[in-house]
Amino acid sequence: MNKRKIMIIGAGGIGSFLVQFLSKLKIYDLTVFDSDKVERKNVLYQNYNVSHVGDTKARSIQTQFNVKSQPYDVVIDRDLGKYDLVVCCVDNMSTRRMLYNSSKPKQWLDLRAQGRNAVLISSDIDKNKLDMLLVGDDGSYSCQAQEWDGSAEQVNQMNIVIAAMGSQWIQKRFNGEQVSDFVTVSI
Repeated sequence: MNKRKIMIIGAGGIGSFLVQFLSKLKIYDLTVFDSDKVERKNVLYQNYNVSHVGDTKARSIQTQFNVKSQPYDVVIDRDLGKYDLVVCCVDNMSTRRMLYNSSKPKQWLDLRAQGRNAVLISSDIDKNKLDMLLVGDDGSYSCQAQEWDGSAEQVNQMNIVIAAMGSQWIQKRFNGEQVSDFVTVSI
């Protein structure tokens, strides 16, 4: 069986769980791109533990789930065309803009979470809506709410919810089933 090749951009709050869900199935060829290092605060809401602190997310995710990884960011769309699906799990708009405006990936999926809200957007969405979805600063955002104080009591888990929804979307899509092009979840 030929495994579907999936690029996952970002191994943080969403990507680290998406990799876990998809790698267990052993039917995908996963490559994860992320240049960030695991920080202590990440352990509260990302799929890492204290032993990963200081290491790159790419190396940590590769070690945990036996997937390919690249410890750098995707900066040119040439990298995107080598995959059956590109999944965006990053916390910045500039990478999303590159993905949305690229003609290289056949299919893409954008998974977002912030605080109590999460969004799934696929390349099937009406192209007239893309500009609206790319509004925002190029800076980094967290899966946590802006007012998150760094405590365990204030952690939101919507990043795990949208990672699970993304995993289900991927399964259904590659099985030829109908999938939504835009889904929002709020708790």
